[in-house]
Amino acid sequence: MVVQTLIDFDRAPVFTIPTVAAVGGLTVREGMLIEGPQGWGEFSPPPQDRSLVRWLTAATEPGTVGWPDPVRGRVPIAVTIPAVDAVRGQQIAVASGCRSAAVEVGAGTLADDVERVQAARDALGPGAALRCDAKGRWDPDTAVAAIVALDRAAGGLEFVAQPCPTIDELAEVRRRVEVPIAAAASIGTGVGTPGGRLGEAADIAVLACGPLGGARRALRVAEACGLPCTVASTLETTIGLAAGLALAGALPQLPYACELGTAGLLAGDVVADSRSLVPVDGHLPVAPMPPAPRRDLLERYAITDPARLTWWRERLQAAIDAS
Repeated sequence: MVVQTLIDFDRAPVFTIPTVAAVGGLTVREGMLIEGPQGWGEFSPPPQDRSLVRWLTAATEPGTVGWPDPVRGRVPIAVTIPAVDAVRGQQIAVASGCRSAAVEVGAGTLADDVERVQAARDALGPGAALRCDAKGRWDPDTAVAAIVALDRAAGGLEFVAQPCPTIDELAEVRRRVEVPIAAAASIGTGVGTPGGRLGEAADIAVLACGPLGGARRALRVAEACGLPCTVASTLETTIGLAAGLALAGALPQLPYACELGTAGLLAGDVVADSRSLVPVDGHLPVAPMPPAPRRDLLERYAITDPARLTWWRERLQAAIDAS
């Protein structure tokens, strides 16, 4: 691997940052920051994710080959509303300044989900675009019933993301509901060509740099799957979010706001406050490279548990060995 001669992986900082609310079940976000000759990237695959080489490619891309050229200077953002109570969800929506919202559902009762969606609609008004993200928690029958109820509560949903975990289940739900279905593009990769069978199961592809191997590879997946695309966060620091913005900035068409305004869902960041990616007027800027981390913040959020530190070092080495 050529990047091994350009990057000192042994000195990559390892971080742990609590979330301000559970997001997709996560209460803490861990990862590593990789410095290349041209800048920094983030290696933060979730524990259950085994596509380590893709995450490593995404982490080394900004510091080596760089990101593709953008076709837009800023990206519209959909505020992420975790599975919080309706009052807190409404506060998050109002404070965001966004005109789109992605509401997490499926973590509790359907009644709670309906109340959260209604609160988001009340906060953002009738002209806002609302979507739901079930994070693959439902079986097809549960998904169909929930989507009907949530669509009614929202006064119309833009789409529902990942109602079920598998391609076949998504395809079944899509046949049975009128609301468009979005799916993570990463579940369709590895089946023949990039993008695989995604077109059978979804109306919209959700791209994320880490699981797809970086902005350049994600662009190829977007082209191959032939679906309208949006870009989502995997709850990264600002350094990781910058890669998602680079991808969103380079897509030929961007019909949907992107779920990349998640820095505020972490209790801290690794970059200066002035560089942290917080939406302004519902948008975030596309930058040519990510900001650099601040040393004092790396120290504040450094993993100190020896066993956990070893786990991350071994995970990074496994990705390097497999690449």
